Amino acid sequence: MARRKRRPEARPEEILDAALAVFTELGFAGARVEDIAARAGLSKGAVYVYFDSKHAILTALVRRLADRVVGAAEVLVESGGDKDAESTLRTLLTFIIVQMSDPKVSAAPRFVITESQRFPEIGAMYRDVVLARVRRVIARLCAQGEAQGVFRSVEPDVLLRMCGGPVVAHMFLTTVFADPAAPGPAPDVIAKGIADMVLKGLKVRQEKAS
Repeated sequence: MARRKRRPEARPEEILDAALAVFTELGFAGARVEDIAARAGLSKGAVYVYFDSKHAILTALVRRLADRVVGAAEVLVESGGDKDAESTLRTLLTFIIVQMSDPKVSAAPRFVITESQRFPEIGAMYRDVVLARVRRVIARLCAQGEAQGVFRSVEPDVLLRMCGGPVVAHMFLTTVFADPAAPGPAPDVIAKGIADMVLKGLKVRQEKAS
């Protein structure tokens, strides 16, 4: 009842939170709109006021992730990359690693990875909504670092894989494969180690004096 008394503009967020929980528990095929409505404390009809299908709910979930995480990354690179690309890369990796350490944030990408084999359209949607934006951020940062004479000329797709692989590994090691008895280093320590290794290969190498 308390939820129903909230302002109508708060309901889409409640629906998306409920949908993420239901999708994670039941999978995309098993989840029904009525399940999502029940979890949100709304009627099925109320859900359809905001979203016209289960696919629309999932797309909105992915867009929310992109706006919150990738959107912040875009601002970071645009505001700091032209001044100090190396520092910006370190800050960017720390931000993303910390975000992916939160199971509530990583739930959407984990769900997409799990379901994309059965539903290729989910993977294609995630690629277009999230990964395309991430690639543009990386390409921008590569160009900034190269212009400053700090980074070697590299393909953005290479740097995307260099950074993305450790992020995905960290996401699973802190959720699916987490060991409560051995939680491991703090996210910022993990991020620093990853950044050190990435930058070792990315930075311009100084010629040794003969």
